[in-house]
Parts: sequence; structure tokens; C-alpha cells
Amino acid sequence: MIKKVGILFGMEDTYPWAFIDKVNELGKGEVIAEAVQIDKVQQGIDYGYSVIFDRISQEVPFYRAYLKNASLMGTAVINNPFWWSADEKFFNNCLSMEMGIPVPKTVLLPSNTRPDNTSETSFRNLKGPLDWEYMFDYIGFPAYMKPHDGGGWKSVYRVENSEQLFEAHKETEQLVMMLQEEIVFDDYFRVYCLGQKYVHIMPYDPRKPFHERYVSNIKATGESRKKLLKTVHDYTLKLNQALGYDFNTVEFAVRDGVPYAIDFCNPAPDADIHSVGQENFDWIVEHSAKYAIEKAKAHKPGQNNTSWGGFLRNSIASTTRKVGKVNLKTAAQAKKTAVKSPINKKKVAKAATVKKAPAKTKAATKSKK
Repeated sequence: MIKKVGILFGMEDTYPWAFIDKVNELGKGEVIAEAVQIDKVQQGIDYGYSVIFDRISQEVPFYRAYLKNASLMGTAVINNPFWWSADEKFFNNCLSMEMGIPVPKTVLLPSNTRPDNTSETSFRNLKGPLDWEYMFDYIGFPAYMKPHDGGGWKSVYRVENSEQLFEAHKETEQLVMMLQEEIVFDDYFRVYCLGQKYVHIMPYDPRKPFHERYVSNIKATGESRKKLLKTVHDYTLKLNQALGYDFNTVEFAVRDGVPYAIDFCNPAPDADIHSVGQENFDWIVEHSAKYAIEKAKAHKPGQNNTSWGGFLRNSIASTTRKVGKVNLKTAAQAKKTAVKSPINKKKVAKAATVKKAPAKTKAATKSKK
């Protein structure tokens, strides 16, 4: 029986067609690929795809609902639409700490503007003012502020001090943000991971113009370089196996030989030939097609074929959690170990926690990330 692979995508115009061509080439008639075709979505109906690669449902809720139904009917959806709906970057950082993988120091900030259909009483559990002094001492400046659940380097700010932070925070309106320590890096990597087993490490420089970011050299040399690349490889697998992503990128900033996981919630990562370059493009097309064929051949009708991460599977199995080297702490423990430094308390006190209406002012330099 011929197995069918579909790809669901939007504006991107190089990777999807190359993926389809490569699957059809390598599938040798046993596995075929096409752009997913939808003319109706009826509950509980299997529309015939053994595998679907999802590149767009984060932007189109209709597609996300379609994929959840497809997964329930037995389609192997890459990536898992249930987990993708639940996941976000702040949780990723917490999980990484538990697994012993270094991440930048990070705190979560409430939205500057109240969400729709809420009032002041909706936030009676939120103390005001927040403990800004503690957070600033813990994170330090310069720092990065970015959405706790987002991508594409949108709404990312580099702030030099508390004043810039508060001005930038006004621009974010209803977005829940993270404030994160800046890692001044020696090397930086963006890493493709497919099927929780295929890994491709790409030197990357987020400071360069978009079209030049993948044109970079590794500064580490000799044994240090070999050890670093192995660590990056192993951390990438460990993170994706825990999260259950079959198509993802992980970004690492290397400081003093230590790779810090910066961003690893990218379930529809950039794969455009014009940004990643020919060599990286060829790798992702070849290996994603190979993996799609593997999943299609392993597909078993009428049962779950979508991947679930180790975090969820272990939680359901009630296994004892293994705490890593970067141990999590209670709030009391964190307070005791915090290093306090003097800041301008008067300026901090002026900062509002959650405001009713957005204020549009020119804030700190907004990154092009």
C-alpha cells in the first residue's frame, strides 16, 4: 500500500517544494508526498495522510485543530500539535535547568497591559510593585527582554538599564515577557534536530544582518572545539527527546567554553535556502525527507503515531525525576543566594505592574532578531 506524506505550509517557497520532490525521489513509489489539500474538516475522519509536516499551524488556528484531529486518527504529525499548543519558552528554560543544561538567568514578567476581558480585580494575586530590585540584581544589565511564547526574533529588546526596560515594556502591551541575562558569547550555534536523532550544527551569528547570520566560523580550536561540539550535539538530543520535537532548532551561546541553551522552542524553524545557505538547505531537505519516509513506513493505521516527549511520558509513568547539575531552588533558597547591589529605588517604584491601556512611546533599541 502506498503511504502518503503531506506538508502544511504558508508563505515559505523553497523548502516545502524541495521536500516534496526529495520524498518522491527517495520514496520510490512506496511513499509519496504532496502539499496537504483541505476542502473540509469533519470530526473523526481520517483524510489519508500517514505523515504530515506542519510548518504553519502556529499562525493558523484552523490548521492546528485540523492537525489534532489528524493525529487522533493516526497521522504522525510533525511536530505534535498538542504539545506545541502547550509549550512555551519559559517552561523550556525551567525544564532545561532540571536536566542540568545551562541556560541564561531568566525571570517572567506580567504583561504591561491587562488582557482583554480582565479588570484590576483579575490581578489581585499579583503584588504591586513587583520585586524589581531582586529581579534586576539577579539578571543584571545589559539584558534581553523577549516574549515567553513567540518566535522569529519578534518583540526582542536589548536593554541597558531599568529605565530602558520600563520604556520597552510599554511597547509589548499584552505580551507576557521574559527578562533574560545577556550571554556575551565567543561562539554561537543554531542546530537542526530531526527525529530526535539527526543533528546538524551550524555556526551562527545573530548580530549580523539576516542574510549573513549563517556565514560564520567556529572560534574554538583543537580538543576544546571537539569537546564543545560533542556537548552541543548531546544537549540538542537531550532537549528534543525531553520535549518530543521531531523538527526543531536549538540555539547555543558559548561563554568561556560553556554552551548556554538560548532558544529551543522552534517547531517550525527557518529552512529557506536564501537564509540558511545551500549546504544547510541540502542537509535539512535530505534528512527531513529521509525521516518522513521512515515515519511513513513505520505508520500503523488506527493508533497513535505522533511522538510524545520524555517529559510527558515520564510524568504519566510517575517516574522519579532526575535533578540535573543546574538544580532548581525554592523561592526562599533563591532569595538567600541572591547578590544585592544598589539601584535607584525611586525610579523602580514608579514602574507600574499591569496597566489598563498601552502607551506607545519610543523605547529601547528594538533588536532585529
